[in-house]
Amino acid sequence: QVQLVESGGGLVQAGDSLRLSCVASGRSFSRFFMGWFRQAPGQEREFVAIIGWSGGSTSYADSVKGRFTISRDNAKNTVYLQMNSLKPEDTAVYYCAAKTVPGDFGSWGQGTQVTVSS
Repeated sequence: QVQLVESGGGLVQAGDSLRLSCVASGRSFSRFFMGWFRQAPGQEREFVAIIGWSGGSTSYADSVKGRFTISRDNAKNTVYLQMNSLKPEDTAVYYCAAKTVPGDFGSWGQGTQVTVSS
């Protein structure tokens, strides 16, 4: 288990960019796959992106592919989500999560709000 704290959310206009950060405390951050998820009001939480141990392997939801980039800095115990060309439908609370392999996402942050106005 790791403790995760997200930051970087805010209110932006359509077309703007934001970078979310998620800092992990605890040991062995580099042993976790890290993911970003989001939950819009009245909707279920959905997968956004995932990154492997060293950062060389990534995968994205179709809705964000080409606009969002996930990255990590294992020396800083931090995972990032660079969000470009934001759309109103990207409005949600964004969560980072840590996953062991094999296993599920067992550690979650408290979330950071992203609001995109049209």
